[in-house]
Amino acid sequence: MRYLVTGGAGFIGSNIVDELLRRRHDVTVLDDFSSGKKENLAHAVKRIRLIRGDICDLEAAREACDGADYVLHLAARTSVPRSVKDPIETNRVNIDGTLNVLVAARDAKVRRVVYAASSAAYGETPTLPKVETMLSDPISPYGVTKLVGEMYARVFGHAYGLENVSIRYFNVFGPRQDPTSQYSGVLSRFMLAVIEGAAPVVYGDGEQSRDFTYVDNVVDISLRACEAPGASGKVFNGGTGIRISLNDVLKLLGEITGGSIHAKYDRPRAGDILHSQANIDLAVQLLGYHPRVDFEEGLRRTWNWYSEAFVKK
Repeated sequence: MRYLVTGGAGFIGSNIVDELLRRRHDVTVLDDFSSGKKENLAHAVKRIRLIRGDICDLEAAREACDGADYVLHLAARTSVPRSVKDPIETNRVNIDGTLNVLVAARDAKVRRVVYAASSAAYGETPTLPKVETMLSDPISPYGVTKLVGEMYARVFGHAYGLENVSIRYFNVFGPRQDPTSQYSGVLSRFMLAVIEGAAPVVYGDGEQSRDFTYVDNVVDISLRACEAPGASGKVFNGGTGIRISLNDVLKLLGEITGGSIHAKYDRPRAGDILHSQANIDLAVQLLGYHPRVDFEEGLRRTWNWYSEAFVKK
């Protein structure tokens, strides 16, 4: 089969590319390298079709979709704090860019688009775990844009017959997640701080909790969504169904690294939610999804990767 992965040089995208190549599929990657990294694809570059382009450029999206059977759309501005700081750019990429990908996929007659949605769509609704049928109530520009992407995907199914599935990713972590930006995922920043002998920064009291999902799990659910019968037009939670507080994460990370970790606590950030936890019953039922890697094992694997990739030589 022929797959297009938008944002395929990014953290999650490159892990998806690796699995597609392992399964011997043909892979095209569309990435403008604004956040994706060439080194994430260095080992695979001779085995893929790589297009350097922006999803906000419709012609680049058309070129990338040409000949594709399935499109995995991951290219996005992914940070909640960044979206609060610059909502216009987040809107441009996540909404205008997604619309371009859907138009290009429709015109190329791809079989199905799998859209990387976000648990940010739920917002601060107090009910846990989050179920796909709950009212969406995002509290950040990022959450709004990812929800609009879901809606556009469903509309393209109704209006044009374009099969589509949206996977709401829950706090994905793992190897290749960039820890060097202020907008990086919290676990990657924790690990870099430990490596550098600094105090990890926690925004809030640390009792906020997340359904941290190791990257192999979201790779699995995303690829299942490409071909699962009866899944088109639906939204699925891509999490583990278990949540853990940031304070407990730091305790566990200390056990893994063999040292005590003392965090620096700062004021909460605008747009951050307090708790997230996925109900994955629908994904289990229709996609046959079961998380393959639990949090502790995923944290251990991630630490091993970071300690090799970022340790000072």
